[in-house]
Amino acid sequence: MISIEEATKIVLDHSKSYGEEMVPLSEATGRILRQDIHADRDFPPFTRVTMDGIAIRYNAYANGLRKFLIEGMQAAGTPQRTLLNPEGCLEVMTGAILPENTDTVIRYEDVKIENGTARLQANGIQKGQNAHFRAFDRKEGERLIPAGAIISPAEVGVAATVGLPSLKVAKLPTVAIISTGDELVEVEQTPEPHQIRTSNVYTIASTLYRWGIRPDRLHIADDMDATKAKLSACLEQYDVLILSGGVSKGRFDYIPAALNALGVTKLLHKVKQRPGKPFWFGESPNGKIIFALPGNPVSAFMCAMRYLRPWLRKSMGLAPIDHSYAVLAEDFRFKPDLTYFLQVRTFVDPDTGRLMAVPAEGHGSGDLANLVDADAFLELPRGKDKFKKGKVFPLIPYR
Repeated sequence: MISIEEATKIVLDHSKSYGEEMVPLSEATGRILRQDIHADRDFPPFTRVTMDGIAIRYNAYANGLRKFLIEGMQAAGTPQRTLLNPEGCLEVMTGAILPENTDTVIRYEDVKIENGTARLQANGIQKGQNAHFRAFDRKEGERLIPAGAIISPAEVGVAATVGLPSLKVAKLPTVAIISTGDELVEVEQTPEPHQIRTSNVYTIASTLYRWGIRPDRLHIADDMDATKAKLSACLEQYDVLILSGGVSKGRFDYIPAALNALGVTKLLHKVKQRPGKPFWFGESPNGKIIFALPGNPVSAFMCAMRYLRPWLRKSMGLAPIDHSYAVLAEDFRFKPDLTYFLQVRTFVDPDTGRLMAVPAEGHGSGDLANLVDADAFLELPRGKDKFKKGKVFPLIPYR
């Protein structure tokens, strides 16, 4: 067995780039940008009115004028008008271009309009108020979004603003999640007393959805020939295989032997951790990556969060996730010399502002329902069996 530090290094050292592709804006959210986005014109592209009201020349106000003859209306989306009388005004709407020969907007609430005249009802007018001046935010040609950004609705909005209907993004790997075991039936089926519904493939798939990856879900029966045949086909069709179950030492745990027979290089098998000790990771001769996770639901989920998620980030060209940390809220004991991923519920202490972690242990790595009662794993290091309340440890949140 190897340490989690060694396992992490091996996994991350085998990250892959899958190239680039263009996607329409409607499909870009969650993807990784592979181009810089620059302003195609000034932001804003014109001096924009930010309040409904009247536009004036500030000098007229500074010279004591408080009553302005209205020359007309500057509506949003109409060409720029010009104030002809320096002691007059134009009514303006939010979003409109500020009329030429004006520089200040007084909101309707601060004026009284009667008989085509706007009379000022407030003092303290500031030059340039309620006007968002051209190029105040960004200048034409300025970089707005760097390559490598995770695209959110904010980035989509900026791309639309600069006229980009599609974006260059990191290409996603093709992924198959494969369950193993004759005890498994599909979600919509009614299991016999000796059977259970498959769940790991759905849990793991959900961790991939945020990247835009829509994996295929497959199943392999407990048969060596069937296992080799299905894996051989999948190694040709997919970039990444994520297997669930069949990696321990049971009589029907065929996965390691089948992968070996297909020429796949085992890069690691068994990690000094609980849950998830049987975790297996390897690479095929044609460069396909295989994550073979334990079959117990908590083990599979933890390994996906601890190893698969960082591997995906690096493969997409993202920096590692900054570690989160939490304070252990209660004393805890764990005797085996293994790194222990303790299920915890977290909350912020209102007095100290610190993130606290309350142990929420279930009944072993098969207790899938207990994941609902927790919201993170607290990573407790090897080499000790007593963990004191108040100590800080790395946290892997999953909500």
